[in-house]
Amino acid sequence: MSRPLDGITVVTLEHAIAAPFCTRQLADLGARVIKVERPGSGDFARAYDERVKGMASHFVWSNRSKESLTLDVKHPDAQKVLAQLLEGADVLVQNLAPGAAARLGLSFDALHDKHPSLIVCDISGYGDDGPYRDKKAYDLLIQSESGFLSITGSPDEPAKAGCSIADIAAGMYAYSSILAALIQRGKTGKGCRIDVSMLESMIEWMSYPLYYAYDGATPPPRAGAAHATIYPYGPFPAGDGKTVMLGLQNEREWAAFCTQVLQRPELAADERFASNSRRVANRQALRVQIDEVFLGLSAEQLIARLEEAQIANARMNDMHDVWQHPQLKARARWTEVSTPAGPIPALLPPGASDAFTPRMDAVPALGQHSQSILDELGFDHAAIEALRLDGAI
Repeated sequence: MSRPLDGITVVTLEHAIAAPFCTRQLADLGARVIKVERPGSGDFARAYDERVKGMASHFVWSNRSKESLTLDVKHPDAQKVLAQLLEGADVLVQNLAPGAAARLGLSFDALHDKHPSLIVCDISGYGDDGPYRDKKAYDLLIQSESGFLSITGSPDEPAKAGCSIADIAAGMYAYSSILAALIQRGKTGKGCRIDVSMLESMIEWMSYPLYYAYDGATPPPRAGAAHATIYPYGPFPAGDGKTVMLGLQNEREWAAFCTQVLQRPELAADERFASNSRRVANRQALRVQIDEVFLGLSAEQLIARLEEAQIANARMNDMHDVWQHPQLKARARWTEVSTPAGPIPALLPPGASDAFTPRMDAVPALGQHSQSILDELGFDHAAIEALRLDGAI
């Protein structure tokens, strides 16, 4: 079956996570993604670690189904190759340092007259203008600048998210914006410029905490893995040393929790706990009551009671548990992709469709497709060898 982006060509000057995650998702939908990398070293995320058969964990996750072309984009002859690539491109994505793409002649303004249907997506930390435009922007810094760290962690200490959430947010907005731009181009025939800021992407994700603190109101406190404004909601220890997550949403669930889980129905009528706001205000007193019961049960016994009472719950899995998660296995959500070091498992993209099968091709070696792409552009063997000897590729 054909895929939604079959026939779409994406040229990307990318590194790290935000742009690679965006373009990998375009490749999932069938787009041809040509990843331009620095000769010799490539995307610096290739060297983050060696945890996946000697390859970097970040890189194998965000770069499958792409073609790797090595180009020194500052070299005049490499710039000619890049110009030829853009002749057949539908989308250009870049997350170079602020201003770098413009200096290379790769801004939307510089390209639009010659390539009126080209969509140009620029991903940066703070956007293309404003006083913060030239600030360096790493994931942790944006987590801090966006206010995310102020509400995440324990009361005593902030904690960053365990994955690159600001990069992922920017990558998701770049991905969805490119899809929207392709739809719009189908109506108008014209390309456009997309300006994605990590800061704005992350602040959009701040959701209710931002409005909770509206007009000078007190922001939600840091509450660890618990919920700052709903209780009981979060992690609770069982008697076997394991942790169970649970969450209550309404008074009906609170009554069922008291009766069926705690088996202390009298607590449902306790004025200290008669509403969510009162339970939050008296969470320490309620925690004592909960712990007395939970510490006498194993995690499996506790989950059985929660399930019987139809109270939302979850196990606190580590990464090894996730690899073996029975729900993913039952839904056949794992497949394999090739890499230079051999096959590795890969999760099929969320959003399973019965209209097409997502593209799940290999993670490329550095420069693996340089020869074939240059052949396609009309370079003969002698010309390619000259580019290589001159350091252009």
